[in-house]
Amino acid sequence: MLSTASWICTGCGPTEPLDGLVGDRDHALGASEPSAAEGAGPADFADEEATFASREIVRGLSFPTRIVWGPDGYLWVTERVGKRVVRVRPSDGQRTTAVTITEAYQSGGQDGVLGLALDPELLQGTGRDHVYVSYTHDADPGSAVSRRVKIRRYTYNPTTGTLGSPVDVITGLPGSDDHNSARLLFGPDQKLYYTVGDQGNNQFNRKCLRVGSQDLPTATEVAAGSWSKYAGKILRLNLDGSIPADNPQIAGVRSHVYSYGHRNPQGLTFRGSALYANEHGPKSDDELNLILPGKNYGWPHVAGYQDEQAYTYANWSASSPTPCASLAWDDYSPPASVPRQQESAWSHPDFTEPLLTLYTVESDHNFRDPACGSSAYICWPTIAPSALHHVAAGSGIPGWGDSLLMTTLKKGAVYRVTLSASGDSVVGEPTVHLATTNRYRDLAMSPDGRTIYVITDTSGNTSGPTGGSTTALSNPGAILEFTYTGSG
Repeated sequence: MLSTASWICTGCGPTEPLDGLVGDRDHALGASEPSAAEGAGPADFADEEATFASREIVRGLSFPTRIVWGPDGYLWVTERVGKRVVRVRPSDGQRTTAVTITEAYQSGGQDGVLGLALDPELLQGTGRDHVYVSYTHDADPGSAVSRRVKIRRYTYNPTTGTLGSPVDVITGLPGSDDHNSARLLFGPDQKLYYTVGDQGNNQFNRKCLRVGSQDLPTATEVAAGSWSKYAGKILRLNLDGSIPADNPQIAGVRSHVYSYGHRNPQGLTFRGSALYANEHGPKSDDELNLILPGKNYGWPHVAGYQDEQAYTYANWSASSPTPCASLAWDDYSPPASVPRQQESAWSHPDFTEPLLTLYTVESDHNFRDPACGSSAYICWPTIAPSALHHVAAGSGIPGWGDSLLMTTLKKGAVYRVTLSASGDSVVGEPTVHLATTNRYRDLAMSPDGRTIYVITDTSGNTSGPTGGSTTALSNPGAILEFTYTGSG
């Protein structure tokens, strides 16, 4: 059952390490697939602005990662671990598999079948019944695993309800078991936008790999089709995978790179022609950014605002004289051999600060909150934003027009941020809605703007609406439906 609790938060705070990497992956792979909700009845979510009726449409999905409302009236979902694209009928939860991508490589980390974008002309009779999917694969199966990401275009057959005729749009993008980001989105300019994370470098088992978010491709690399420097970037592509002629020139080179200096941007949305992204901070400073072409968003030198608060860049890969490989990972006190750099020590003419951080704290903030025990990261002043959706003015939910909705992994909630009339700043504090004891991965809205569909992780840690840390998720691997019923 869905929790009936609702949580409004103004200015409160508390990213996830390895995206809540699970210990019950085998169970997730073998989960049953009911055609409708398993005993989940309606509940009322009431806050000071709106009331929602809620229900669980379906559960047992194998780590759903992206959800999109389709022109066929179905919800289209990627399953990261299940390696599938499925279509789910909202009325009763009936699901069908559109395609299983057996080539996808899934290790138990953040790899597998990831991004999804439907062509805006899908089922419009124009011959563009195309669906774009991104996934990790092993580029060199004969030796050690060499993860790469490709974006593939499929053609949808409405008679069979399946995807076929695969065409690789772009291959050789950076791939990892951590921080792939992988948000794929059609722009109003008929271009594809795609987020590539920093691959989880400089932390955990990848601590000795340097962060490449500031690296830029050379003209020679672009000519050779080498995309190895695309980590920590937002890309802009033509529909055939080529480089748009009006992409920004950065350091004198035009490539797919639209913006750079990113950590783990998992949310991407348009407000008209303006592009917004959110991304995970380290132990504080999750960001909401207005993405401008050619701009640098600072990572790993800056987290959030360049304010010297609670973040110093510790470059583990440059450890000397003790080599990084002989060090034990420490998220709080790096060894003396690891060089550290203050935010103010770095500058760049194209650096752009975020519109909003969630949240900035003082340098003496205690990141070892005993309320979360061994899962201290759950109590860090971050929310782990996992998706971003613009609600247009005149939305079906009164008072929600021209705002951004963010799903969160740590909080199991939808954060709403109101934009200014110009869209280049935010108004007031974020408000928190529809909180349950789950990890919210992505959301979609019905065409009338009155119903929100949220997908949840199959397992992992969350705080839910009551705080602390728990792995007992209320609706694992599910699609939750929240329908607006009135204003308070």
